[in-house]
Amino acid sequence: MSVEDVKINSRGLRGALPIQLHEPAPNFDDDVKNLLKFHGIYQQHNRDVRGRNNRSYMFMVRSKLPGGRQTAEQYLVHDALADQFSQGDFRLTTRQGIQFHGVIKSDLQPTLRAMNAALLTTLGACGDVQRNVMCCPAPFGDPVREYLQDLAQEITRHFFPRSGAYHEIWLEDENGEKTRQKFDEEQPEVVEPIYGKAYLPRKFKTAIAYPGDNCIDVLSNDIGIVALIADDGVTVHGFNLYVGGSMGATHNDPATYPMLAVPLGYVPREQILDVVEKIVFVQRDYGDRTDRKHARMKYVVKEWGIDAFRAKVEEYLGYAIAPFREDMPPLEFEDHLGWHQQVDGNWFIGVYVENGRVRDVADRRIRSGLRALIQRFRPGVTITAQQNILLDGFTTEQKAEVEAILANYGIPTVEELSLVRRNSMACPALPTCGLALSEAERFLPSVIDQVEVIAAKLGLDDNVFSIRMTGCPNGCARPYVADIGLVGRTLNKYNIYLGGNLEGTRMNKVYRELVAGGDLAQEIEAVLKSYLAQRLPGERLGDWADRVGVENINARQEQELVQAA
Repeated sequence: MSVEDVKINSRGLRGALPIQLHEPAPNFDDDVKNLLKFHGIYQQHNRDVRGRNNRSYMFMVRSKLPGGRQTAEQYLVHDALADQFSQGDFRLTTRQGIQFHGVIKSDLQPTLRAMNAALLTTLGACGDVQRNVMCCPAPFGDPVREYLQDLAQEITRHFFPRSGAYHEIWLEDENGEKTRQKFDEEQPEVVEPIYGKAYLPRKFKTAIAYPGDNCIDVLSNDIGIVALIADDGVTVHGFNLYVGGSMGATHNDPATYPMLAVPLGYVPREQILDVVEKIVFVQRDYGDRTDRKHARMKYVVKEWGIDAFRAKVEEYLGYAIAPFREDMPPLEFEDHLGWHQQVDGNWFIGVYVENGRVRDVADRRIRSGLRALIQRFRPGVTITAQQNILLDGFTTEQKAEVEAILANYGIPTVEELSLVRRNSMACPALPTCGLALSEAERFLPSVIDQVEVIAAKLGLDDNVFSIRMTGCPNGCARPYVADIGLVGRTLNKYNIYLGGNLEGTRMNKVYRELVAGGDLAQEIEAVLKSYLAQRLPGERLGDWADRVGVENINARQEQELVQAA
C-alpha cells in the first residue's frame, strides 16, 4: 500500500503493529514500518553489514522533549536505557530530542515502558504529525524564556495524536494478548480532530525563538515563531510568524529544494495556538498527498505565494492576520556554551558534545562525565539545537567542582574548543540511516581536524564560520544555511555549499559537486585562501562567499589551477 493508504487504513496508527510486535521475526513489514514512525521509532539495519540476506535489523527510538527540556531524573533514565536496551550510547538531536540506536525488536516495548514511567514519551517524535516543538534552550530563568518554554509544551500537548494506540500497544499490555484481542475485535472509528484519518501529508516542524536569538534556526521550520517583548521587558505581547521553512531536497530533482520560511504576519499571544492550528489545517487539506518528495508545506507556500497562503489561513481562522512587525530585533546566533548567570544568581553551563553523540571514547568520557555531574548536582537539563547540553542551577561555589569533574573526564571547556569545531555539526548518516548516501557523523571529525590546522596556518583560527555535514540531501543538520555545507551525493562524495551564515537567515549555494571525501579539506583550504585575500574588513566567510558569488569563486579557483600548472 502507499503511505497514504497505510495511514487511512491504520485504525488510528494501529495497523498490524500489535500483531507483528510479538512475532519472532526481527523486523516489521513495510506497512507497519511506516506506522512505527508515528510512535517515535524507525526500523533500520546495520549498513556496514553488506547483503540483503545478512541484514541485522535494529531500531532507532526517539524521545520527544519540547524545548529540549528534561529533569535530571529523566536524563538519567535515558542514560540507563543506553546500556539496558541500546548500544551503550545515545544521541542528542538537532531538534532537541534524544535518540537511541541499536534497539532490537524485543526490547522496544520495555524501552518505551521505562520511558513512560519517567514521564517521557516517543509519541509523535517522528511521522506525519507535529514533531518536537523547538524553543530557545537557554535556562536563564527570566519570564520571557520560561513563557516560551511553556508555549512549546502547550503546542506539543495540543498536537498529540488522540488515538489510544500508543498506550494500548506499548504500555498497557506486556505479552500482546490484550492487543491481539483488540486487533481481532471490531474497532470503532478513531477521530483525530486535528489530523483527520490520513494525518498530515508529511512531517511538520515548529520552532519558537527568543527575540534576537536564532540558536534554533527558526527559519528552517514549517512554522517559525519569534517572540516580541512589551516595553516592560518581561511580557510577550505577540509573535512574528514565518511559514514554509524546510531543509529537505532530492539530488537532481529541481522540483525539490530547501527553503527558508517567509514572513506571514503578526499574531497576538492570545491567538497563537489558534493560528498555529489553522496553518496545520491548511497543510493537512492542501499539502501534496501524491508525491511525498513534494509534500512539505513549503511547496504550498512557494507555489501559492504568501498572500494566497495567508488568505487561506485567514479563511480557516475567520479573522485577519496583522501585518508583520518591523520592530523585531535582528536574528543573531548564540550557542550558549560555557558559563552564564541566571536571573536568580545561580549559573548554567553549556557543555559541548561533538555531533551530539553521548559516549565514552578513550580519555574523552562525555557520557560518564555528564552522568557524574547530573547525579552529583541534579541540575536542570536542556538540549540545544546544536546537539549540545545545558546544565543549570549551580551556585557560584559549585562552579569549581563542576569544572574539576569536566576536566577529570576529559570533557573540553568552551575555551579549549577551536571555533571551527565549536561551530560544526553532522547528522548520524551511516551505518544506520536508511537514507544516507555517504558518511557524516563518523567522518566529519577527521575533516575538522584538518581544517583546524589549515585555519591556524592561515591565521583564521579566530574567525567564526560554520561547517555542517549530512550524508544525504534531506538536511537534518541544516547544512543549507551553513557558511560551508557538505552534503553527501554518493558514497564518499559530497557537494560543497558556500554562503550561508550562523544566524540562519541566508541559504548557501552549490560551489563544487561530487568532491571526494579525502579532498574536502583541500577544497576548504582553497576557499579560505581566497577569502583571506579578498575579504572586506570585518567580513565573515559566508558574507564574502555570498557577496562574491560561488560561481566567481569557482572560476577564480580554476584559473589559479591552470596558472599553477
